[in-house]
Amino acid sequence: MVQYYCPYCNPKYQFQKQSSNGTLICGLCGEDLVKKPFIRLNQIIALVAASSLLLPLIYTFIYLIKNQINPPNKNYQANSTLMIIIKETLS
Repeated sequence: MVQYYCPYCNPKYQFQKQSSNGTLICGLCGEDLVKKPFIRLNQIIALVAASSLLLPLIYTFIYLIKNQINPPNKNYQANSTLMIIIKETLS
């Protein structure tokens, strides 16, 4: 549903009237009503700002959960490196 508003009057006290030619006018001042946009520019900017702060946090949590489920096997790599070093020193 498209909403209309008067940019000059207080939103609390606005009411709509229809003029004789069919356009909507403000009941208080008689000015033409303006369509209220579905998404305003400041809402888009706020969404970008909020996502720039939240996405790294969400990514960190996903990475931590992934490492809890499948931990990296660091002991195997350390043992294999240690075995290579020992073999090189003995030979």
